[in-house]
Amino acid sequence: MLKRIENATQAQLPCLLVAGSGGAADCLAEILEDTLAPGSGGGRRGEARDWIRRFFPKGDPEVLQAQVERIMTRKELLTVYSSEDGPEEFETIVLRALVKACGSSEASAYLDELRLAVAWNRVDIAQSELFRGDIQWRSVHLEASLMDALLNDRHEFVRLLISHGLSLCHFLTPTRLAQLYSAAPPNSLIRSLLDQASHGTGTKTPAPKPSAEPRLPDVGQVLLMLLGEMCAPRYHWVTGEPHHDHDCRESHHGGENTHLLSVRATSELMLDAVLGQTPWSDLFLWALLLNRAQMALYFWEMGSNAVASALGACLLLRVLARLEYEAEEAARRKDLAAKFEGLGVDLFGECYRNSEDRAAHLLLRRCPFWGDATCLQLAMQADARAFFAQDGVQSLLTQKWWGEMDSTTPIWALVLAFFCPPLIYTNLITFRKSDEEFTQKDLAFDMDRGLNGEGPARPADIPVMSLPSRRRCSPHFSRWSQFWGAPVTAFMGNVVSYLLFLLLFARVLLIDFQPTPPGALELLLYFWAFTLLCEELRQGLGGDWGSLATGGRGPGSSQPLRYRLHLYLTDTWNQCDLVALTFFLLGVGCRLTPGLYELGRTVLCLDFMVFTLRLLHIFTVNKQLGPKIVIVNKMMKDVFFFLFFLGVWLVAYGVATEGLLRPQDQDLPKILRRVFYRPYLQIFGQIPQEDMDVALMEHVNCSSELGFWARPSGPQAGSCVSLYANWLVVLLLVIFLLVANIVLVNLLIAMFSYTFGKVQGNSDLYWKAQRYSLIREFHSRPALAPPFIIISHVCLLIQRLSKHRGGSQDNFRVHLPKETERELLTWESVQKENFLLARARDKRESDSERLKRTSQKVDTALKQLRQIREYEQRLKGLEQEVQHCSRVLDWVAKALSRSALLPPGGDPPPIPPGPKD
Repeated sequence: MLKRIENATQAQLPCLLVAGSGGAADCLAEILEDTLAPGSGGGRRGEARDWIRRFFPKGDPEVLQAQVERIMTRKELLTVYSSEDGPEEFETIVLRALVKACGSSEASAYLDELRLAVAWNRVDIAQSELFRGDIQWRSVHLEASLMDALLNDRHEFVRLLISHGLSLCHFLTPTRLAQLYSAAPPNSLIRSLLDQASHGTGTKTPAPKPSAEPRLPDVGQVLLMLLGEMCAPRYHWVTGEPHHDHDCRESHHGGENTHLLSVRATSELMLDAVLGQTPWSDLFLWALLLNRAQMALYFWEMGSNAVASALGACLLLRVLARLEYEAEEAARRKDLAAKFEGLGVDLFGECYRNSEDRAAHLLLRRCPFWGDATCLQLAMQADARAFFAQDGVQSLLTQKWWGEMDSTTPIWALVLAFFCPPLIYTNLITFRKSDEEFTQKDLAFDMDRGLNGEGPARPADIPVMSLPSRRRCSPHFSRWSQFWGAPVTAFMGNVVSYLLFLLLFARVLLIDFQPTPPGALELLLYFWAFTLLCEELRQGLGGDWGSLATGGRGPGSSQPLRYRLHLYLTDTWNQCDLVALTFFLLGVGCRLTPGLYELGRTVLCLDFMVFTLRLLHIFTVNKQLGPKIVIVNKMMKDVFFFLFFLGVWLVAYGVATEGLLRPQDQDLPKILRRVFYRPYLQIFGQIPQEDMDVALMEHVNCSSELGFWARPSGPQAGSCVSLYANWLVVLLLVIFLLVANIVLVNLLIAMFSYTFGKVQGNSDLYWKAQRYSLIREFHSRPALAPPFIIISHVCLLIQRLSKHRGGSQDNFRVHLPKETERELLTWESVQKENFLLARARDKRESDSERLKRTSQKVDTALKQLRQIREYEQRLKGLEQEVQHCSRVLDWVAKALSRSALLPPGGDPPPIPPGPKD
């Protein structure tokens, strides 16, 4: 065995000695430990010979000692592992042995050791042994290890490798990105979605098998299915020459290249490429889809568009959590979505504290990576209510709600000016300064020129909000247009108009609705309802006319009709409007049809209830009443489940009691009335005992004789009550009331109480999220209210037919020039770094981290104490040997003094020195 170890050391091969295994391992371990011990001097030939004789009693000591001495000349190749180190330290010792064996400064000699460290997830060993600064690592050396780290979810190694010079732009090719997506587990949700996309794709290439490697267009199709056209990034096949930007793009051998594309211009792609963020965005999406939490957090920290990316990640994760069929995986996705929502909230709060104006542009800036969606749109889609509850978002919404008017304007002044327009030109209504919205006192760059379109603008620059009319028009006309163009004024006008519409509707139904031809007020009602229908058509089909459906792409770009209708129909109040208008058209049609007048009147009466319930939408603007509407909406879901239980119990009781009381009755309408309606009234206390208890009944013309009781003559045939088992009917009534009034009703009250407490505790969050939808809706509506809104519709139709789009603009979206956008993203990145530093500092100062550091210090102190004890034992051994040597020398001195070898009269032995004073 010693010969094999000697040959291995001569060949520069590392050797691991397992102490306690006996033989050569124990011998070499003892000698190596003694050699490395402090104060040993490196050589004890006598003790080494004794150890060799003890471990090899049958061998030649001289030959074995020579072999040991030759092995010890390469002792840096020897590593000792003992049972005291513990099983968790075995990997550390093996890796250190391999690293020590390399003995070179070339990085190529350590590639296998680095990949082994990645496989064992020992980032501490890699930091202490491989990245000490003496090895010259290059990016190409780290790529294979980074690929292993990504595939095996080693987020700490990803941080380590990228921090030591790995170029992600050169690393992340389309082929490698596809390999990363192939790491999805076979039975996972993302794998099933990729398989569906691959089989349903419209490309000319054949659909791959489920086990084949996913293609990036399949990933884009999955994102499109999950997020829709408004928010989804896409991967497309791009044929032709690859696009190179700072060496961050690599082409396929076949001349095809896969890029991360949204529906955006080439200049915007170049902007992202210059910033060098596309690889981070690709890996960020990959980590989100595969639910790699720590990876996603790291790639978010390193990427740009931090606020938008956090909200987009929250949206994507919550959509995936709803589709996830594994409960644990869905819970992890929900937790990660909550983390990203918190990051977006905290980061935007940091940005808002630094600069309110820049933070506002950050909210309204379209993000090309997320389908040109804004942060507000992403937050609304993701149901990030905490994001809307921030002061920065609410400040922007308040500014948009009041338009050019000052938000401190009293409501009573607004009402007076609404009904008396000349008051607009008095000091009763105050307006903000014309440049206040765009003046940015703390900007390091001149954004005012780019926003207002002043100065030399390049052709590629898109102005943010061009308002030349405000500066060219007279002050009187400006105040007039600013007052009537504010969303708060449009809201007030619509409220007044709707109340007048309901009054007119009620007047027509109660007084003027007669079989005679329609009168003037009834015709006015029909025209008013027609203008409401035109407004609903504008919202649902208007495309880029400024409706809510245009939130995805901005002015000048059309969206599919199916998508616009989907956006419109997802709103509950839009569904209510459609139901009300449909009933109205049906009622008017029946009213004008001969013979269906009464049916039309009935339908219109029911329709009036629907129109009146539509008033609840007005209350959402109020901070106290808005959350109550949410409570009522959620309580309706509770009522549905309650009615299910109640219906089951009501049908069971009603059929049983009716069968026991009147087994011979054949009148179906009366039977159904007694089966359903009577038990329902009994819940509220209306109990007709004289119809159920025979002791309280009068038999009238029903015979009490056996066999003749149910055969009376005349119209009452079959209506007699059976005398048999009537006590069971009374018992069933008692049980029914007990279960329905006590159990089920109290269950409903408990459900209502839970819903109320849950929503009321977060009422501020619910209201602020609703406020965005309301402001967004009235911001897109024409200034005129029904029925005068028909004038705005005619103007919009003329503009549509003449293909004149200049007047359509979306004030909830800004289009920044490229240079301004780049500087805004740079500022956001700086705020993100400050936020992450403050977050790390708070984490270090937390109690848990302090306890962790304290425990590490205690462990280090215990290790040092164990070493001190070992040194003490060694010193005690040395003291014993010295004492033994001194006794031997004393005995030799005494023996020599008694012998005749020393001449008489010689010098006495020296006296040992005493203790110093």
